[in-house]
Amino acid sequence: MGSLIGLILVVVYVAGVWKFWSGFNRTNFSQGRLPLSLLWPVLLVSNKSYRKNFNKALKG
Repeated sequence: MGSLIGLILVVVYVAGVWKFWSGFNRTNFSQGRLPLSLLWPVLLVSNKSYRKNFNKALKG
């Protein structure tokens, strides 16, 4: 059961990285595509500006 939850978390993480990476051009950011994509869970929770831009990136 624990490995299933871990697998689901990994899939959600990778999907978030992929969606943000592919929609990066719709955000207000001009640099830092890789770090912003990899740190999306932490930044989504802690940064209001990032949260708005993450939503812009997802709305492709």
